[in-house]
Amino acid sequence: MRAIEISGYGAPEVLQPTTRPDPVAGPGEVLIRVAASGVNRPDVLQRKGLYPMPPGVTDLPGLEVAGTIVSGDGVFDPGDRVCALVAGGGYAELCVAPTVQTLPVPRGLSDIEAASLPETFFTVWQNVFHIAALKAGEWLLVQGGSSGIGVTAIQLAKALGAKVIVTAGSDDKCAACIALGADHAVNYKTQDFVAEVDRITEGRGVDVVLDMVAGDYVAREVKCLANDGRLAIIAVQGGTKSELDTGAVLRKRLAITGSTLRARSVEYKGQLARALCETVWPLLEAGRIKPVIHQVFAAEQAAQAHALMESSTHVGKIVLDWKA
Repeated sequence: MRAIEISGYGAPEVLQPTTRPDPVAGPGEVLIRVAASGVNRPDVLQRKGLYPMPPGVTDLPGLEVAGTIVSGDGVFDPGDRVCALVAGGGYAELCVAPTVQTLPVPRGLSDIEAASLPETFFTVWQNVFHIAALKAGEWLLVQGGSSGIGVTAIQLAKALGAKVIVTAGSDDKCAACIALGADHAVNYKTQDFVAEVDRITEGRGVDVVLDMVAGDYVAREVKCLANDGRLAIIAVQGGTKSELDTGAVLRKRLAITGSTLRARSVEYKGQLARALCETVWPLLEAGRIKPVIHQVFAAEQAAQAHALMESSTHVGKIVLDWKA
């Protein structure tokens, strides 16, 4: 099969087309002929040597795919259109996925659109709804609203009745977030998001913060949170060291959580998949939530896709097309 491998840790150019032996599905797994692969920031970290794959996982990058079933274990039939969350191996023409992490392509969506779903939808569902338990009527603050995670969080939260504030790095990105349904957007380069949250919520604060920055943002996010607020940290783009007012954490009864998804058990991810299928897939099929695709590259252009990801000029998802 054709694949894209990391020839050595470094710049996007280390992503090189190659051929690999076809993988074989084992018990509880399906083999997918990949039509499209989603590109995610963890792929960039893996390429740089900063996000090692779990034991037993292929060295090929790629955490989400869409395509058709080649072989399975009775849950799906050959030819079924599916998308799947995988721990690695998504940048290839054939990919093995746990059956419980494999979902039918929502009706009306293309393979490109379906490939943009698993990583961000599993992540947002886990952190915002499963762990932080965002409820209808509550306020959510999303740091990085124009990212793949951000556009998913905006749409999911709004569809399920929450109010959303986002931060983004330009006025154009803020406008894009508003167009997707965000109630308010703050340009963090020209505005203080702490002051803006205070103004927008009339001093109350937000109930949940979805944070991909960490670093010195954590102390500022504590100031943004309402009583009984929840801070969900899912990445550390701003650094791993934080100082915060722990007295405020006590007084406000705050919960601060962190999570990564890749190394979690198949059973755990299967629970998330079932929740998505029951609650979120109907919203996609009804058009209440829509995939946001910024740009599609031929699979052999993975290096250019990564360069775009690192430029942070995109709004939404970047996808590799294996049929191009």
